Amino acid sequence: MKKKRLIILGVMAAAVFIFCVWQNNMLTISRYSCSSAEIPKQLDGFTIVQISDLHNKRFGKNQCRLLKKTAALEPDIIVITGDIVDSNHTNIDKALEFAEGAADIAPTYYVTGNHEHWLENGEFEELLAGIRKSGVVILDNERVDIEKDGGHFSLIGLDDLCLDGNTLKNMQLDDDEFNVLLAHEPQYIEEYSAANVDLALTGHAHGGQFRLPFIGGIVAPDQGFFPEYTEGKHKSGGMEMIISRGLGNSIIPVRIFNFPEIVSVELSCLK
Repeated sequence: MKKKRLIILGVMAAAVFIFCVWQNNMLTISRYSCSSAEIPKQLDGFTIVQISDLHNKRFGKNQCRLLKKTAALEPDIIVITGDIVDSNHTNIDKALEFAEGAADIAPTYYVTGNHEHWLENGEFEELLAGIRKSGVVILDNERVDIEKDGGHFSLIGLDDLCLDGNTLKNMQLDDDEFNVLLAHEPQYIEEYSAANVDLALTGHAHGGQFRLPFIGGIVAPDQGFFPEYTEGKHKSGGMEMIISRGLGNSIIPVRIFNFPEIVSVELSCLK
């Protein structure tokens, strides 16, 4: 009887292990639409693919699986919303694999997350230099015009150290333009909304790490237990915010009922 119990426990442990490995490596795609009268008709159907919180995780050799799924979405631009590295087990070369591949697919833009700022100074500068060399544009509290077929919108990127201050307000975003914000952390939603942002793309919360039916995410950095902002679309004023569940892990090495996620956002003109 004791031997039988040990066999059952062993089988159960093996099943749990296989499940965790599978679901932590199974890439999923979440598709969203964002409609606004401020989106020019030339940009109807414009696709933004968001990658967040990679944390040095690799999906296939040289990120081949992740890059293949990204390319299949036919993005007009790709955005990376922070934590491409993990400060607990940093590998700069691995972090740059996705940046290098993404820049070959579509124009790619990047903002820092908290883990970039937790790197040693030498590592931080090495990472940023490598990202620039790959052809990815680093938005360090900057705004750029994204244009296609004569239509355009504003893309704004915030450094992770400048989310809760006046940096965004001081940019004085035009209320008559469609403004898309890249910011790593979602809990500053009200500050983003107050600055004339129309669409914010964020990450950081890892989907709540462990997700339970009817409850959602269990824990998120800077939000604690049972956090409000872990995934999906949220609204504040006239702004919509989309939170990526991200791709990798950090302090907690495993996700439960929380697949790694690529986000695709399609813009739609209401005119």
